[in-house]
Amino acid sequence: MTTQPQDTRRAPRRQVSDLVPVTDQMRECVVGRLGNVSETGMLMLASAPLREDALYQLRFPLPLGDGRQQDIDVGVHLLWSEPAHVPGQSWTGFRFLTLSREHRQLLRQWVGEDSDEGPVSTA
Repeated sequence: MTTQPQDTRRAPRRQVSDLVPVTDQMRECVVGRLGNVSETGMLMLASAPLREDALYQLRFPLPLGDGRQQDIDVGVHLLWSEPAHVPGQSWTGFRFLTLSREHRQLLRQWVGEDSDEGPVSTA
């Protein structure tokens, strides 16, 4: 009998069901789409080459409950990257280094909302 590995992440995460583009603000181009997000980091499906252990300034629109969206700006550290099933794409894990108080509060509220795409348990 195999057991599932325990999720050791500290902050709850929420899966993103819509196609949420992530933009590299320095290069002014879309580098991937959001997979899941917490107030401390995010998973992204990258469609552009990124360097592991590098720093990036990224932006993504956070969908709000009233149909609007709020752009979230984050300074991130790319912690890991692994190839996805589609050639030219990779799964990437980022830790947030800089995030405004307002944007952190929006993320905390969004991750905690009760919805069909609720937060991923951190057990």
